[in-house]
Amino acid sequence: MNNPNDIGEWIGWVLNSNLLWVALAILILLTLLKAVRIVPQSEKYVVERLGRFRAVLGPGLNMIIPFLDAVRHKVSILERQLPTASQDAITADNVLVKVETSVFYRITEPEKTVYRIRDADAAIATTVAGIVRSEIGKLELDQVQSNRSELITKVREAVALMVDDWGVEVTRAEVLDVNLDEATRAAMLQQLNAERARRAQVTEAEGKKRAVELNADAELYSAEQQAKARRVLAEAEAFATGVIAEAIKQNGLEAAQYQVALKQVEALTAVGHGPGKQTIIVPAQALEAFGQAFNMLKGRG
Repeated sequence: MNNPNDIGEWIGWVLNSNLLWVALAILILLTLLKAVRIVPQSEKYVVERLGRFRAVLGPGLNMIIPFLDAVRHKVSILERQLPTASQDAITADNVLVKVETSVFYRITEPEKTVYRIRDADAAIATTVAGIVRSEIGKLELDQVQSNRSELITKVREAVALMVDDWGVEVTRAEVLDVNLDEATRAAMLQQLNAERARRAQVTEAEGKKRAVELNADAELYSAEQQAKARRVLAEAEAFATGVIAEAIKQNGLEAAQYQVALKQVEALTAVGHGPGKQTIIVPAQALEAFGQAFNMLKGRG
């Protein structure tokens, strides 16, 4: 091989053989393999050129410059759930509560997530804990319990603003539970029982008041109906008296005697229909009254 003639012979042998063409084919194949990148639908690739960020490759077939560009990070864009976290918070009325939260997020800009934050999960969890403490500190305990949906909305909006620089989108931020210590829970239970007792007393008092009002309305209605009945009877009596007076005016004494005899007959009839109808006591003037009434009727006929 030290002989120039031998080197020339070897080079000639290589050129005359297929070894060179095989090497070139392998080199071209490796170059194509390094130039082509197929990205799955659920991922994005971050490409660097000589150590500097160059581009983000989306799902599908992509081309890069071999030996200059390199895929440094493969980032999943699927929605992720952070482990359920529990942190202490103090309400505006100085009540210590333990809050359980759950956060769902996904990466929308991988270049920000890769180059601006080292541990996105830990950063988001810390941010959520701070925001939850801050929002609960503005509310009293009753408001935390009753306005949980409003609290969740505020937490979600605040978290979304904080993590925007990290290329992350918070899709859900939930306050799963708000727990109290035993002393606070016992005090709330006592307060709840007192409130229930108060409502029961108020309901009972309102029922009694309503019963009195209905009873008074019923008595008033009964008095009104009795007054109407008396008025009708009085009007009827007045009408009858007017008719009798007119008859007496026109017929004189005969009409008056007729009315007296008619009343006596009605009285005897009523006595006959009473409990002692088996024994009837007839006054001495009864027969005369019957006779007078009969004669008057005949005279009118």
